[in-house]
Amino acid sequence: MRAAITGWGIAIPKNRLTNSDLEKRVETSNEWIVERTGIKERRIAEPGETTASLAIEAGEAALKCANITADEIDLLIVATATPEQPIPHTGAFVGEGLGLRCGSFDISAGCAGFVYELVTGSALLTSGSLRHVLVIGAETLSRVTDPNDRSTCILFGDGAAAMVLTPSDDDGPGLISWDLGCDGSSAGLLGITAGGSRVPASEKTIAAGMQYIKMQGQEVFRRAVRVVVDSALISLERAGVTANEIDWFIPHQANLRIIEAGARRLKIPMEKTIVNIDKYGNTSAASIPLALAEAADSGKIKSGDRILLSGFGAGMTWGSAVIEWGSP
Repeated sequence: MRAAITGWGIAIPKNRLTNSDLEKRVETSNEWIVERTGIKERRIAEPGETTASLAIEAGEAALKCANITADEIDLLIVATATPEQPIPHTGAFVGEGLGLRCGSFDISAGCAGFVYELVTGSALLTSGSLRHVLVIGAETLSRVTDPNDRSTCILFGDGAAAMVLTPSDDDGPGLISWDLGCDGSSAGLLGITAGGSRVPASEKTIAAGMQYIKMQGQEVFRRAVRVVVDSALISLERAGVTANEIDWFIPHQANLRIIEAGARRLKIPMEKTIVNIDKYGNTSAASIPLALAEAADSGKIKSGDRILLSGFGAGMTWGSAVIEWGSP
């Protein structure tokens, strides 16, 4: 048995933050940002929008797309690096907003979060006791980004995307193979230092800006390209296919240069690589499902297409998967 994606939906804040807007805030330029990241604008949540509210909106759209009701969902998984609050988990708020009474939990795997929840949801679904699993990647990274730090404020955006997973035959559409990994020795390269048990939030940590994302960009870039390629090759081998047999490559939308380098090393042409970082920036756990949903809505992805997904993020954590698109 496999787990196929039978419904999808997205939620994007209306508020756009362009590179021109950032030029007025920090020492940067549109040309500098585009050349180094490929980003032209990103969406920023309004004061009333939260990680949960975006997840609810995306979830409602996914249920409608799948033509099912909330009571047909047997499990909810939310992947996020920007939870609604520390306790309870974001899934509790999302489930309430969607009218669910099934089990729910969050996954924290940074920008690889969607691959992790896809694999986890598929494994639980194919155990045979669930009808549908709803997986959502949702972020409000603008809330944890220092607006005056030009190394990070140019990168991150907000958004959410949801997918409904449904049982499929062994040789039908769905998740075919996957690879997950984490190198904790690189944990200090990207993250938010304060707010947990290691460094509790205090006036001192706030004054030091420790509630914001910090990143060693060059080191992250160097490791990212390597793990994207290595993990993708493992998933391809486990699926019994070559990169040439992949119809679409959907990497985490972190940086256009990383995307291009990964595609080049995998020998996948950019014409077969889905890119939307120019519109949304880095939306962490939402980036892969957002790109996947948009590609499906545009008609690019067809039934029977084989898609390679690849994500990496804080941890350093990574994950890749090969899926076949279509309904059971």
